[in-house]
Amino acid sequence: MEELKVRICSDEDLDLLATLNKQLIEDEQHDNKMNMEQLKDRMRTFLHTDYTAYQFEKNGQVVGYALVNRTRQPLYLRHFFICRESRRQGYGKLAFMMLLEALGTEKMEIEVMHWNHVGHSFWKSLGFQERSISMRLGE
Repeated sequence: MEELKVRICSDEDLDLLATLNKQLIEDEQHDNKMNMEQLKDRMRTFLHTDYTAYQFEKNGQVVGYALVNRTRQPLYLRHFFICRESRRQGYGKLAFMMLLEALGTEKMEIEVMHWNHVGHSFWKSLGFQERSISMRLGE
């Protein structure tokens, strides 16, 4: 497997981040109905507040991204996405381990949608354990 590189994203990456975020929303069957322009604005807001986005690359090709709130303790991983064509090749685990190293931490908090069984299994395989149940009434 080729070595991955991790780099911090900037406003120049907003189109890419919005595209990848849209795919993440689709894949986890989230109820977020934002269009591409709204997602781009959302990502811009994240980058200009408490969040940092990280892009994972292999041979100059994007493999995925992560969005981390660096002001929370433990750090909060809001988005983690591996591109569809790069899945099932070990890049998710490798990217996550490289992200932890880049952040200089061994602690991380995440949320997984209740119906996202694949995501839940992935995070459990990395040692994450359930801590709470979030519930919602209505939309």
